[in-house]
Amino acid sequence: MYKMLAIDIDDTLINDRKEITEGTKLALEKALAQGVTVTLATGRMYASAKQMAAQLGLNVPLITYQGSLVKNSEDGATIYERTVPSEAAHHIFEYCERNRLHLQTYLEDILYVQADNDKSRDYAALSKIPYTVYPEFRELADKPSTKLLIIDDPGRLDEVAVELRNEIGHLVHITKSKPHFLEIVNREGTKGHAIRFLAERFGYDMSEVMAIGDSWNDHEMLEAAGFGVAMGNAVDSLKEIADYVTLSNNEDGVKHVVEKFVLQTI
Repeated sequence: MYKMLAIDIDDTLINDRKEITEGTKLALEKALAQGVTVTLATGRMYASAKQMAAQLGLNVPLITYQGSLVKNSEDGATIYERTVPSEAAHHIFEYCERNRLHLQTYLEDILYVQADNDKSRDYAALSKIPYTVYPEFRELADKPSTKLLIIDDPGRLDEVAVELRNEIGHLVHITKSKPHFLEIVNREGTKGHAIRFLAERFGYDMSEVMAIGDSWNDHEMLEAAGFGVAMGNAVDSLKEIADYVTLSNNEDGVKHVVEKFVLQTI
């Protein structure tokens, strides 16, 4: 029934040890052998997502930067891209500078930060991607960013999200991928937009698409897919809109749902 699987990475595909289990790899290998298109749909950079795709032997377009950039894993060709509008980018750079918030920007799959600090280092360790320190950071507001990311305490970011949505919500899509990550992308740069684009490219009806995620930034793709799956460790708001809630990322939740609904072995 399902011809395409779109799977989030953090807290979905990988467990809390940041690993893809052998059971999950085997289930996805079997799905691939049956002709199912398996892709990743993540807020991560393309370079980071490609590392994960290599572990699974995926040779398909990858949905990255929340859906703002879709690139082939084989040759790196860009097939879908939406950047943050210039007006919104300048507003966010000024806002973060004024409020002393840690802001990161992504240009041509390079991560730029203003300073070498704990937030920069911790993020780089999580994504396994290096960063470039750019002291004249404000200059980068003039460049077409694939994504802007603010890192701070969850409560503070909730306040920031409300303020920015009131000020520039008509220009950008603002979402959380983790409690301490606030991500800003083009309004057409969501995972929902990206999986619709890929499904059409492959000739699949959306009823043939399954999406699996754990956080609220996944809700657009769960709503777009014919079958939306929330992980057992997902936020409650995502579970409420999901068609099915699987096991957690530490219990091989992806493996379970693939075996149950794609391979139909359990």
